[in-house]
Amino acid sequence: MASKKKRFLELKEELDDPEIWADQARSKELLKEIKNLEEEIKPIDRLLDEVLALEDLAATEEEEENAAELEKNYETLLNYFEKIKNKSSLSGEYDERDAIVSIYAGAGGDDAEDWTGILLKMYHQWAKRHNFEAKILDQHKNEFGGYKNITFEIKGKFAYGWLKNEAGVHRLVRISPFSPKKLRHTSFALVEIVPRIILPKEVEINPADLEIRFTRSSGPGGQNVNKRETAVQIFHKPSKIQVKCDSERSQEMNRQKAMEILSSKLLKLKAEETEKEKKALKGEIPQKIEWGHQIRSYVFHPYRLVKDHRTNVETGNVEKVLAGEIDDFLKAE
Repeated sequence: MASKKKRFLELKEELDDPEIWADQARSKELLKEIKNLEEEIKPIDRLLDEVLALEDLAATEEEEENAAELEKNYETLLNYFEKIKNKSSLSGEYDERDAIVSIYAGAGGDDAEDWTGILLKMYHQWAKRHNFEAKILDQHKNEFGGYKNITFEIKGKFAYGWLKNEAGVHRLVRISPFSPKKLRHTSFALVEIVPRIILPKEVEINPADLEIRFTRSSGPGGQNVNKRETAVQIFHKPSKIQVKCDSERSQEMNRQKAMEILSSKLLKLKAEETEKEKKALKGEIPQKIEWGHQIRSYVFHPYRLVKDHRTNVETGNVEKVLAGEIDDFLKAE
């Protein structure tokens, strides 16, 4: 923290130089860095002040009279400390970014595609709880309202940092609503999380490596989507990555968004070049969406339990988790 305070003072001093404002790009960059440092330093300073105040209160002669106030202040301070600790853990290069989430149905047929839709709602509810914005970018629905696959973005500061460890296979065990005999069924879905990439310079893409197709959109773009080919599908030949976007009103807007998704996926691919980068960015993603590869299980029958197999965090309140209350799982290490 001392080094960050030193850097903060250096930046303030640099901004005092009138000549720096002639370079708009540089001054904007410095202001952004100062703001980020302030957001890190101020909570720590406040925490230290609160600790000193609590120590002073505990040292007074009226110890018994202050006991209730001490306990209340201690609990408040503890909660504040937990918030700071959780935020300090989000220090990865891309943690502050928006998140692009893709969910793919795996083994389990109609149940797996229904499970994909349930996970979609879970993450949307989580986003709503944190005042983040969730928006569907592309979807492939089945006749029962489930999804073969779906891609959406969650916009909010540190959305990617919070969600990155959700990447992996999620397993559901329940009595299947699609089974006439009401048999127990196990379904799987793969969740992929990548940070949103906005600046083209972050990922270099050769236009010659792209195959771009335009189709009629099934997204919420209004009547225009039924008349023109506004949906955009991009295939990146070297990586074999294919992305699609039909959420925007115009072909150009969908093309830009599809390029963002492609850039994000290529960044993830680049990070997988070394094991260290792979773990830092998105965790271990298995190739098969089936039994033995799950990171978390959601069991409705014969008992009720949600358990993360990496951290051993668990709860019997399955409905609460599927309603978006997943912070205990996100915070676990």
